[in-house]
Amino acid sequence: MPAGATYEPLATSTLGSAGTITFSSISGSYTDLRIVLVGTASGNTFALRFNGDSGTNYSYTQMNGNGSAVASSRVSNNSLIYGWTSGTTNPAMCSFDIFSYAGATNKTVLVVGSRDNVASGSVARVVNLWRNTAAITSIVVSANGGNMDSGTTATLYGIKAA
Repeated sequence: MPAGATYEPLATSTLGSAGTITFSSISGSYTDLRIVLVGTASGNTFALRFNGDSGTNYSYTQMNGNGSAVASSRVSNNSLIYGWTSGTTNPAMCSFDIFSYAGATNKTVLVVGSRDNVASGSVARVVNLWRNTAAITSIVVSANGGNMDSGTTATLYGIKAA
């Protein structure tokens, strides 16, 4: 993200029942995008898909820790942008920073995730890659393996260089 960047809220959606959130018709007039997601997904991982692409065109490397243990993993042919696992009752928070989303290069996404599991929380950092050079015009926010729960909120921000 450029230094001195300005954030412009583009859309916010809160689920009234379990499901997914779609941001569509995204303008290409920003430098980067950010999605901030707060909620639960019955223990499933928050995830993104770009432009309806459900192929194995995504990859990620992630590190996470909970205060007593750390872990890492890498997946090369995934079918989504990997976020962070939500709690089942206590909300988790994920921010997805999508760099140069309208450019003609593969898209990089940095994820910061955290959750509270009643005095035993955890944090994660994930670097994702979407191997596609198309501009991102739509994003589906979901949970891998299920739906996000009612009350989950996602906000899409456009970021412009100052």
